Amino acid sequence: MTPDLRFPIGQFEHEGQVSAQQRRDWISDIASLPTKLAAAVEGLGRDQLDTPYRPDGWTIRQVTHHIADSHLTCFTRFKLALTEEQPAIRPYYEDRWALLADTAKAPIELSLTLVAALHERWVFLLRSMSEEDYARTFYHPESKKVFRLDTVLGSYSWHGRHHVAHITFLRERMGW
Repeated sequence: MTPDLRFPIGQFEHEGQVSAQQRRDWISDIASLPTKLAAAVEGLGRDQLDTPYRPDGWTIRQVTHHIADSHLTCFTRFKLALTEEQPAIRPYYEDRWALLADTAKAPIELSLTLVAALHERWVFLLRSMSEEDYARTFYHPESKKVFRLDTVLGSYSWHGRHHVAHITFLRERMGW
């Protein structure tokens, strides 16, 4: 069966309480993402990096930079939620960000380095958080929903694996 090119590992789903073990597993995913992302793009040339992972999709270069943008934004949202009472976060247009020169044309090594350093800091923070910290929330004005940090952790565990799968499945399809 051919995977869904848009959601090769499926969409993020989690219901109910998040267990301590589930958090540890998700933190492990966050910790291992930099290595997995670097391995996914290793040895790719410029033309390959500028190949979309699906029709009308982002290029591998854009996906790599998007991960850095998105995870940096999420790290900031965690810090806001940990230091303010249910802050309203700032949404952004990721599709527009993907068209900016630093996403569409910059060397991917910039974001690989950023993701590696960012995830070290983020994992340090995540491992220091208490049950009460994970229950803290932020408000997303675009969706008009309140999000708990433990569930957001899960969605970003998924997010990294989701985009690495975009790259690895493209490599498999193209024989790279």
